[in-house]
This record gives sequence, C-alpha cells and structure tokens, in this order.
Amino acid sequence: MDLSGDLSVGERIKVLRESRGMSRGALAQLCGRGPDWLKKIESGERELRSHQLLLALASALQVHDLSVITGAENAPAASVPFGRLNHPVMPDIWAAVMQRTVAAHGTTPADPAVLQGRADQSWRLWHTSSRNRTEVGSLLPGLIRDAEAAVRSLDGPDRRAALVALSDVYRLTGQATAYVAPAELAWVVADRALSAAQDADQPAAIAAAAWNMGNILRETAYPEEALRVVDEAAGLLRPHLDDAPNDWRGIYGALQLHAAVTAAREGREGDAWRYWDKGDQVAKSLPASYVHPSTVFGRANVDFHAVSVATDLRKAQKAIGLADDIDPDVMPSVERRARLWVEVARGHLQRGDRTAALHVMQMAHRIGAETVAFTPSARHVAADLWRSAPRAMRGEASQLAEAVGVVTV
Repeated sequence: MDLSGDLSVGERIKVLRESRGMSRGALAQLCGRGPDWLKKIESGERELRSHQLLLALASALQVHDLSVITGAENAPAASVPFGRLNHPVMPDIWAAVMQRTVAAHGTTPADPAVLQGRADQSWRLWHTSSRNRTEVGSLLPGLIRDAEAAVRSLDGPDRRAALVALSDVYRLTGQATAYVAPAELAWVVADRALSAAQDADQPAAIAAAAWNMGNILRETAYPEEALRVVDEAAGLLRPHLDDAPNDWRGIYGALQLHAAVTAAREGREGDAWRYWDKGDQVAKSLPASYVHPSTVFGRANVDFHAVSVATDLRKAQKAIGLADDIDPDVMPSVERRARLWVEVARGHLQRGDRTAALHVMQMAHRIGAETVAFTPSARHVAADLWRSAPRAMRGEASQLAEAVGVVTV
C-alpha cells in the first residue's frame, strides 16, 4: 500500500479500499451512501467536505488517524472515534419508532387538536432551544406513541387530523435525530411522515413531508431524487397558491430553498440561483413578519439561504458579503442562526482566513451548542481549525474542537 507522494484524498481512499479488498459498493454502504457518491470522491469529481463522512470512511477502512486519509503530514494526530455520533435520547426514540404497535389500545385516543398543539409546541422548542436535540428528543417518544394510537383508533375527519399531526411528529423526529440515527431509522421516519400525510390527503402536509424526505435523500447522496421529490411536491401546491393560506405558500417557498441548496452542492450555479429566486419571490408575497412554523421559511431564511448557496458554490467572497448585510437577530430560530454562522465560517475557510473562521464558529457554538455539535459541516470546520489554526489561536481552536466533540482529551 503506497500512500506516498501527492495523492489526493480521493486517491488515498481508493488505495486504502483496494488494499483491504473492499468493493466500492461495500465501503459506500458502510457510510450510508451510494457507490456513485464514492466513485465521485475517489475520482476527485466531488470534494469530501463532511467531517462526519470522513470519520465514517476512516472507521470503515479501519484507519485510526485521519491524516492517513487527508495526507496532512504536519497536522497533529487526529484519532478516529469508531462508531457514529451518539445522543442519549436515541434509545427511547428508537424504541418508539421501531417497536410500533399494530393493534388499537382500549384507552381513549388523544384529541387530534391537542396532538397537533403538542407537535406545534415541540417544533417551537426545536427552533428556540440551544439544547434542542435533548429537550425535543425527550418529548418525542410519548408524542410518537400517542399520535400512532390516535391514528389507529379514530376514523373520518378526526383520523385525517391525527394523520397530519403524526406526519408533523415524524418530520420533527427526522430533524431531531439527523446524523445520530442509524440509516434505517432515518428512512423509516421519513417514509412514515410522507405516508401519513398522503393518507390524510392534505397537500400542505404532503409537501412538508416531501421537504423532509428531500433532506434525507440529499444527505445520503441522492441529489437528483431529492430534487425530483421537492419539485413534485411544489407542483402539488402550485395550483392552490393564489388562494392558499400563508403556511401553504410558506412550505412552497421552503421547497424552493431546499432545491437551491441541493443544486448548489452539485455545482449547478444557474439552477441554484433560479430556485433561490423562486423562494425569494414567495417571501415577497408574504407579510414581512411571516415565519413558517416548522421550516421557518420567511424573509430572514431566504437571506440566510443565499449565504448557504454561495458557500456551497464556493463563492466565498459573495457569501461573506451577503452575510454582512444580514441582521441575524430577525431570525427566531436559534438553530438557523447557529447554522448561518457555520456557513460564514465555511466561507472564511474557503478564503484561507482561519482567524475569522474560528471567531465565527465560537459565535455559532455560543448560540446553538447542540446544533454545532451534531451538524457535519460544523464539525468539519471545527476539525479543520483544530488541525491548522494559526499558532496564537491553537488553544482556542482546541477548546472549540473539544466542546464540539471532534477531539477528546
């Protein structure tokens, strides 16, 4: 096995894979991705930006030091913690989702309006708490079981209302367990959210569930499928938009922003900005203060997504310029504010300004500690800074990396 010379990250992965006798499909599956994704990584057609995926590859290849893959000869040793990210809420959520009861219980089912209220409150908590995974995750097992029981026990309009609530609960479950759930749970949750919305025959609920499904497809390296799903969902809503409630238009706008980021990650600049512009037009048609309750679509989120699109397109100067014109405090979602600063940090890294990136990442962590700790792009930035921060900033970079969990002491 020869890893000497100026091998790229992709070439190193290929050498390591072949030296272990692993097929491309087998290695990709261990990372929760498809073989086409790995082929693009190995050929250099796609850049490996996710620190979490880098860890997954290292673990699957039984590499104990990330520098073997990254080729960073002068970087400090970066040990690989084997296994996926973990969170204490996962066992109870797993049990509620996977140990699903098929028989109706004799207890009185929850009122669908009360269920929906609990789901809405949980979404608000998701967006306002800096410990959103912990706090929302503790509520989800009971919500899942109660919503499932209501759907099994009710009929007619009450059952359809319970199905919409159940779909919302499963969408939130997908958000709260992203990057910490086993792949099978992520797919089950996304599918149940969409199936419940389709059974309810409620277009806005179907579109919201499709937005959630698109997230799973995009994060598992199926960008074309992600775009297809959100485009179909947008087409379902489009005939109703003239007379639709604000929240229907809100989810339609969220679908456009989702597609914009998906296209940007694939380097499709024209498509990315066309989708973003459609979302921008929707935001202009809504009241200035409007915010969609679960996707937080609105004026601020459209502006935030412009930064994400520019960063994913590696237009760092544009991304930072766009961020300079944003007042982050107008965004009611703590999670989205934290993610904005992560995107800005990525932009600074693209420009090679690690001092600015560290400062911005520290802000992101103060705003939403769990968002940073469990978002792969944030962990990638923290790991990059830990490896290569200026000497005067290494202490702070190490503190951030330890707080985020990309290194341990």
